[in-house]
Amino acid sequence: MADVQVYRAEGAAALRGHGLYDFTVTEWELPATYPPFAALLFVPLELLPATGAKLAFLAGNLALLALLVHLSARLAGRTVTPPALAALTGAALWLEPVFQTMAFGQVNLALACLVLWDLGRPDGARGKGLAVGLAAGIKLTPAIFAVYLLLTGRARAACAAFGGFCGTVLAGAFFLPGDSVVFWTDRLFETGRVGTAWIVDNQSVQGAVARVLHVADPGPLWMLPAAAVAGTGLWLARRLCLRGGPPGGVGDPARGGTRAVPCGVTCGDVWGLLSVAFTALLVSPISWTHHWVWCVPLLALLWERRVLCAAVAAVFAARTMWLVPRDGDLDLRGPWWVQPFTSPYVCLGLALLTLLAVLARRRGVTSR
Repeated sequence: MADVQVYRAEGAAALRGHGLYDFTVTEWELPATYPPFAALLFVPLELLPATGAKLAFLAGNLALLALLVHLSARLAGRTVTPPALAALTGAALWLEPVFQTMAFGQVNLALACLVLWDLGRPDGARGKGLAVGLAAGIKLTPAIFAVYLLLTGRARAACAAFGGFCGTVLAGAFFLPGDSVVFWTDRLFETGRVGTAWIVDNQSVQGAVARVLHVADPGPLWMLPAAAVAGTGLWLARRLCLRGGPPGGVGDPARGGTRAVPCGVTCGDVWGLLSVAFTALLVSPISWTHHWVWCVPLLALLWERRVLCAAVAAVFAARTMWLVPRDGDLDLRGPWWVQPFTSPYVCLGLALLTLLAVLARRRGVTSR
């Protein structure tokens, strides 16, 4: 639980007025990388003994995993009984991103639950978007969901997300003014603080490009494909939301469903939401394997396609990136045939967006 140690150190720095971005902890010399608002949330961890903080994170993440399974099933239009929820939660622990989140003591499940709960509510729901803004204030990447709200014409929810995010910035500035200046003017742009981009732990376009080209810093060689993925992914999400989900998807009338799942969200919005999530994971400079907990709602949406669901689950359970030679800089010198095994989540994410684009195009053609 290395990340719990970082969070406790952040809470201690916020509580005692030490420099939030001046320390490193653990044998890997991990620094604080989140906005100052996150450190305020971590203060209670410093008030607990180290073992108590780890146990609290373990219990909290187990509860959040159960909540994520519940929210995912609800978004897919299903009701899960308590015994089934317990079984599915246990099964989800075998998924590598979920297991790694537990092992490191990460906050990924909390962020996914915030976003999924918020955007899983009907348009017009009171305060829709606020939780997205809160999630972005803890860790910046969820801000892409506010862009999705804006692109799909939900300006009110997008403004709520922006307001929620600004609230977190102001809270950080009020309690930690010096650290806020340091983060927003300096540390925000130091992506190298997060970690080494080319190791197999990084399942983003940048990591895959670095490993394929055998260069530690691919520079614009990854920025161009990442920009293309970002533009395509957001365009696809907007199209799915406004024109309906892929044929045969959740809520498709052709399969006896309706255009809205029981939680009140259209089937197109369900797939649009997942498209945005996987786009963010792909284009982020660094997406550690444990960031990919969005595999849980993806599997829920694929449940009725048993073969496809099993294949996707196998990718997230196989842990191929940990089985390839990776001591030292071997991650950076792998032969061509090992590349798919070093970047399984990148390959799956790109395949998913491509498939959704093809199916969305097919729906557009058949609806004319």
